[in-house]
Amino acid sequence: MPFGEYQYSLDDKGRVVIPQSFRNFVEDGVVITRGLEGCLYMFPLLTWSNIEKQLLNLPLTDMEAQKFVRFFYSGAYKTQMDNASRVMIPPPLRKFAAMEESNDVVVAGAPTRLELWSEARWWESINKVLENPPAPEALKTLVG
Repeated sequence: MPFGEYQYSLDDKGRVVIPQSFRNFVEDGVVITRGLEGCLYMFPLLTWSNIEKQLLNLPLTDMEAQKFVRFFYSGAYKTQMDNASRVMIPPPLRKFAAMEESNDVVVAGAPTRLELWSEARWWESINKVLENPPAPEALKTLVG
């Protein structure tokens, strides 16, 4: 599982470098889509395939589920790293994640995915955690 955070800049074509420690995680291709909290999620193809199966099982009559499917699935793009270990972020996703305002991007590891953040949103999300830290009971389940 990937972990850590790295700061990069988008190039003039909207590409971002995948950090060395994450390259094996995404070497077979990825799907980039809208994430929660205004970031982008980058899933390896196998993980995305499992997500698709779960999305297909959501009932068409559940409007809340369908809203999520529309948000998550319609924004998805399949891509691969190029020879310089870069991934192109499509313009609609750059706009969604506020990456057009600044080319500074944070690539962060998460248990099943990478997250791509505009640097400003990244620090906003970190500061929100600091302002309202998890309750001690929640942390006990993490550390045993």
